[in-house]
Order: sequence, then C-alpha cells, then structure tokens
Amino acid sequence: MTDSLAPIEYSVYAASDADAMVKLLAETFTRRDPPAVAAGLTASEFETFVRILCPNAAADGLTIVAKLTGTGELVGVMLTEDCASPPLQGLDTLSPKFDPIFDILGQLDTEYWGGRTARPGEALHLFLLGVSDRVAGRGVAHQLLAECLKHGARRGYRLAITEATNKVSQHIFRKQGFVPRVQRSYQSHCFNGRQVFASIADHGGPILMDKSLAP
Repeated sequence: MTDSLAPIEYSVYAASDADAMVKLLAETFTRRDPPAVAAGLTASEFETFVRILCPNAAADGLTIVAKLTGTGELVGVMLTEDCASPPLQGLDTLSPKFDPIFDILGQLDTEYWGGRTARPGEALHLFLLGVSDRVAGRGVAHQLLAECLKHGARRGYRLAITEATNKVSQHIFRKQGFVPRVQRSYQSHCFNGRQVFASIADHGGPILMDKSLAP
C-alpha cells in the first residue's frame, strides 16, 4: 500500500517518538516556515531546538502525532504544551538566528497576556505543526489540530492559543475556529537594527490566535 493510501492513526506523543519528531519538524520548518527560512536556520540548528522540547512534550502528554498504520512511520506532529509550563532549559545554547523569531513571537505573547499569567491546566499552547510531504493533501494538519483540541478538552483545558507564522497555518487554525487576537508585521519588525524578515513581507506577519475549549 502506498503512502497516499495507507491509513493514518493519531496518538499522544511518547518519548520513543523523539528522534522522528525532531527530524520531521526540522525538515518541515527550515524548508517551509517563513521566519525560519528568513533567519537562515539549518535543519541541524532546528533539530537542537526541538530536542530541547522533547522531555516536556513527553511529560505533558499534550502533543499529538500522526503515524502510518502498519509501519508506524511518524508523518505529522502538533507539538503542544501547557501555557503555564516553566521556561525551557537550554534555550541559551541555541543559534542566535532564533533570536529575532523569539522576539517577534514574544511581542505577540506579551500583548496578548497583558501581564496576566496562565494557570496550570487552563490553556494549551500549540506551537509547532508539521506534516510530511509523503501524506500531503490528506488533511493531516487539520486532523492533528482537531485531535489535539479534543484531547486537551478531555484533560480539562478551557483555552487554546497559537502563534501562526504563515498564511497556510493561519488558514488551518481559522478553519478550526481560532480567532485572530494580536498581529505583527514582518515588513516593519526590526531586531538589533535589522529588518530580518523583510524578505518574507508578502506573508504579512505572525498572528496570535485563540479558541475557547469550554463546553
């Protein structure tokens, strides 16, 4: 059975999925995500970032993965955390190429939360969505998001937020009922005096979106 026909199953991320998740997200983001491309991030540099996220993903039990039935090959990820999770350890070891990305996304979060602090178990943070080219066109991204939201709601979460960085992901989240709340412009954003994202100005800018999960 070819990849285009093989059934896909969705499940909660486990520590044994780490290597496959790291590789998939690094390949996906360094080829397709406008800020990562504009910043010149390599797959290796992005892998280091995702590797830092793996322990929390396993501990939180909120990340959803898509696998081909039979082979178990991982073909999609919706990396998710609790908004109240403590700051990650090891971010200071990352390439400085990440700094302008963290800066523009951090501005979204600062404006959205306005000094408020999320309580543990209250809000999901959906932040890395990646799907393999091998299953393109099968609605895997939409299903990953839907499964993630259902799983979070069953766990008692009442809100989901995301920083969607490109038009494709923004469309996917809108289709699932997310509402735009805060936006920034790639064209006008400056970091250390440089317009790092000027080359991706046609993508508009990242948008922080949210959705209520309350019944």
